[in-house]
Amino acid sequence: MYLTFFSGAGWQGWDVAAAPAIPERMPVLVDDDLRFDGDGGVPRPAVVVNRWLWELPTRGAPASATWAAYARVLRDWIEFLTGLGVGLFDGREALKRALGAYAAHRADGPVAARFAATTWNRHVSVLSCFYQWAVAEGYAVAVPFSYAQGRAGFAGPAGPVRVNLARRRTPKAHVTIKYLEAEFAEMFVRALAGLRPDGVADEGYRGRELERNAAMARLALASGLRRAEFTYLLVYEVPALPRAARDLPVPLAVPAGVAKGRKPRTTWVDHAALEAVHRYVGLDRAASTAGSSWRPPPRWGTPLHVSDPDPIGGRVNGVRVRWASLRPADRRRLVDPDGGSCLLALRGDGGPFTAWDSVFTRASERIREAFEPRFPHVHPHRLRHSFALATLEKLVGGYYRQAAALTAATGGEGGPDVALALYLSKADPLMVLRDLLGHSSVMVTETYLRRLDTTRIYRDAYQHAGAAHGLTADPAAQREADAEFTGTYVEGDEF
Repeated sequence: MYLTFFSGAGWQGWDVAAAPAIPERMPVLVDDDLRFDGDGGVPRPAVVVNRWLWELPTRGAPASATWAAYARVLRDWIEFLTGLGVGLFDGREALKRALGAYAAHRADGPVAARFAATTWNRHVSVLSCFYQWAVAEGYAVAVPFSYAQGRAGFAGPAGPVRVNLARRRTPKAHVTIKYLEAEFAEMFVRALAGLRPDGVADEGYRGRELERNAAMARLALASGLRRAEFTYLLVYEVPALPRAARDLPVPLAVPAGVAKGRKPRTTWVDHAALEAVHRYVGLDRAASTAGSSWRPPPRWGTPLHVSDPDPIGGRVNGVRVRWASLRPADRRRLVDPDGGSCLLALRGDGGPFTAWDSVFTRASERIREAFEPRFPHVHPHRLRHSFALATLEKLVGGYYRQAAALTAATGGEGGPDVALALYLSKADPLMVLRDLLGHSSVMVTETYLRRLDTTRIYRDAYQHAGAAHGLTADPAAQREADAEFTGTYVEGDEF
């Protein structure tokens, strides 16, 4: 079975009356004989799968990467069934036996075929959604899965839920999602900048584009942007740097075109991180674009030449366009009036840079080998987790509230600053974090935080607030009390 992707380019030359109503980059499964017609008027399984894929944009999956991932899951399942002589829509018993063999194949089969528990569970979810749709549409009479009844509740009374028994058990969520503490986060940024953990230049390291890598990592750590969001951010969309450093963060708009689910939001970035980005734009990035003859390769499509750009939009091939409407595939084709790509992060030749996984992996490995063997593997999303915990710590500890109160008292730099100060002064920390991360509800934010280690944050806030009001013992008193119970001597004590 072949997997290809639809393109409507040149449809006028096809033998059709109108443009096909199929989204660009929609995956299409094709049988080995390259035929789509079935026997006796019954559609082939591949045709049914394609129909399901085409409905995904209206079923909560607008991203082309999601369509491709789902198509690969169905392709692999169909190919495995074919090897067993089982049809995609055979009876329940045949499908259940095939599912058992498939589970064993993915757990203990050839090394190249094995899935981790989380990957297997994602495949099970996709297959379950497909079979439920196929039964509802009349293509299938049975599903290969068995379900158990359970009860679950969140922020309200518990209710019944169905549990797919084909899912594997996975580690507790807070064990699998990690973040960088402040010390490790700074160590990581310094490594990207070619520095040792103490901030001194690492003479034995010869990296490239150090200013770019460090600035973009600081931006992700200070804003919580997802990888696609900071990778495809345009240089025109970077907020202006305030005239003077301040504790109150600077709002940063996340455009719908690159946001998850195409839901725009406003997050923020601190002054130091924004200053690093502007320094990169004014020096290293400017050197990359000066005299650049970069143009997008033909496989990306025709170049999109920009003129008259401003923070909201510009003319693209002569037509006024808002940046927020541009998707990543459009953004990487933009050509700046002065040369080079319009993306914020560029290669040395002025072209767009997108390989953040490899850059972050190499930096992590170098830290482990040369400085800190406990340092974890850092992927782009780990920086988002780190932002969430660091921001929650400041929110709970009152840092932003104090900064907001100061800004409101002095009038700040204008209306937007005062509005942000009022918001921070009145809003609950979870509500603020919900807006910054772009979650649909505060319940999603609370669930997300449960997957991270938040115990220390609330414990520290309790201890600091209690000590300030005389409600809890100060650290010296706590050490003395600990010494009494453990029988250890504390220097300076008299017994």
